[in-house]
Amino acid sequence: MAAETDSDALRNVALLGHGGSGKTTLADAMSYISGAVSRRGSVTEGTAHTDFTPEEREHGMSIELGLARLPWMDARINLLDTPGYQDFWGEAHAGARVADGAVIVVDAASGVDVGTERGWELCDEHGLPRLVFVTGMDRDNASFEEAFDQINGALDDGAIPVEVPIGAGSEYRGIVNLFSERAHFYREESDTGEYDEGEIPDELTDGAHEYHRELIETIATTDDELLEAYLEGDDLPREQVLDALSGAMLRGELFPVFCGSGESGWGVRALMKKVVELLPSPVETAPHLAEGPGGDYVELGGTDGDPLAALAFKVTSEAHAGELSFLRIFSGSLENGETVYNPGRQATERMTHLSVVDGEERTEVDRLHAGDIGVAARLKDTHAGDTLCRRETPVILEGVDWPDPDISVAVRPASRAQEDKLATGLSALHETDPTFRSEYDAELGQTIARGLGELHLTVCLERLERKFGVDVITEQPRVPYRETITQRAEGKARHKKQSGGRGQFGDCAIRLAPRPRGSGYEFLDSIKGGSIPSKFIPAVDQGIQEAAEDGVLAGYPVVDFQVELVDGSHHSVDSSEQAFKIAGSKAFKKVAQDARPVLLEPVMDVEVKTPDEYMGDVIGDLNGRRGRVLGIDTDGHWQVVRAQVPQAELYRYSAALRSITHGAGAHTRSFHAYEQVPHDVAQQIIDGREERREAS
Repeated sequence: MAAETDSDALRNVALLGHGGSGKTTLADAMSYISGAVSRRGSVTEGTAHTDFTPEEREHGMSIELGLARLPWMDARINLLDTPGYQDFWGEAHAGARVADGAVIVVDAASGVDVGTERGWELCDEHGLPRLVFVTGMDRDNASFEEAFDQINGALDDGAIPVEVPIGAGSEYRGIVNLFSERAHFYREESDTGEYDEGEIPDELTDGAHEYHRELIETIATTDDELLEAYLEGDDLPREQVLDALSGAMLRGELFPVFCGSGESGWGVRALMKKVVELLPSPVETAPHLAEGPGGDYVELGGTDGDPLAALAFKVTSEAHAGELSFLRIFSGSLENGETVYNPGRQATERMTHLSVVDGEERTEVDRLHAGDIGVAARLKDTHAGDTLCRRETPVILEGVDWPDPDISVAVRPASRAQEDKLATGLSALHETDPTFRSEYDAELGQTIARGLGELHLTVCLERLERKFGVDVITEQPRVPYRETITQRAEGKARHKKQSGGRGQFGDCAIRLAPRPRGSGYEFLDSIKGGSIPSKFIPAVDQGIQEAAEDGVLAGYPVVDFQVELVDGSHHSVDSSEQAFKIAGSKAFKKVAQDARPVLLEPVMDVEVKTPDEYMGDVIGDLNGRRGRVLGIDTDGHWQVVRAQVPQAELYRYSAALRSITHGAGAHTRSFHAYEQVPHDVAQQIIDGREERREAS
């Protein structure tokens, strides 16, 4: 059994930043230096402490949210190592939801990237106090000054250095602690970030003193009592300064900036110390809001004595353990073996094999205290985003705001024998990754898989093959085209059949007219004098609607038209509902050809967010996709391009946009309307449909 940790000694900290910025390397260094692991891992070698799934080892990147459990000082840090690439951003959303604070990791060579900004925005959404660690100071082209300028300009001008480096790149050898105004010179032979303290090098003295003055003055301005003492020239106690800084961080006013190297471990000790000293415990972030039985919101405390409220924020599956549900205990405590209630699904769950997680290892515990993060095995009805509580005090916590998928592909099994396994596997993938979604589209006749990017879908399909033995073939999703008419036309058709016994007779005349786009189908009964008995008129309507579903140009449903039944005739013996249904179908197919039918395509409202330097290329690409640019807005230093683009032209657009903007761009899309397809494009679609019909 693992040692339990009291709530006030916990620190739940998310590592956020751009993909490749060094988050997992930093997590490894923190784990090793804290003594949680006995050896350093490596992302490139596939031995990183928090990257251990087969997909992560194969691709050499973080794909899932990883957890590390680090003892440091008198506290325990629950470190949530999040992926930085947009394809796996759902895991970052889950990590931010259950954290109480964050470390934003910035590469000293590349500075602030789009993933850095997204991580910062996540912290803003969840109100997370955060500090910044500029890593890779020992790499070529490293520049703390440039990185800090970008942090201050692109993220928040409340960023403030608490350390400055001594040298950079191959000359990097230590930092100046701006609180103590002492230099820390790192021991080259140490792999745990140990250092010797000394005087600030002469060439840095003036700058360091100025940085120190700005640091203390900035912190003092956030606290009236501290400011008064500062203005009177009093010495400010270290603890009081740290308390004021911590309070300013909780209010989102200040963001201390550190520097070092996750690769060498330099600067990691100071970072972990400040994580414990400056970031809040779960007790300090309480109370938490939850929805009560009547729909009203209630406040929950952050102690063991408060009502239980635990959020399942992640579900994984292991071959021997089955499903594992990751839980953050926001209020109350949870004991191994007890039965709890899932109010969202009105189900009970028994807590079995309650454990805490450190990388790939799980250690069973008797109890999870308020604020802690742990795992329960084999829950039957609990899914990611669900709340667990006690039946007598039912509450529902806010779930995880997973991002919507923005790319889709059609999938089918390589053999018919795998069809059932495909359906089972796709469902299981969504259970463990809510940003992956799939459904069978009956109109298109395809199973559509959706994800956050091409790499995301690739990884999901790799899991499908590895875990469920399903080999899939991917295809471009078909486009749900429509047809309509553009002018009025009228005519008649008769269905007559006599082959011994009772015959069939139905005769009707109809008039077609176009309707406004999106207004649908309308049937008018203008029969006078009983030329068609009223009991047969619904059959004519039904025959027309069924014929319209099969189209008149390329087999796509006909929409937005009016049918007026104006005349007809019947036979007292041979007329029937079936005969008039067939007559209605024939009449529609005949008259629609004279009503100048056209092909319609779905057009999407698209918003593209891009840095200014790529805007021209983005607009050019949208124009090349038959898009119409409607306008351009400014959002900070981003440009937001609003456009309308045919759905057929947006296949793999996410990948193209990322290529154009070097990974910085993102887009959202939503359905706008159906619009007429240009003649040359329509003819290609019609010809392609005919070719597929002949081939089948």
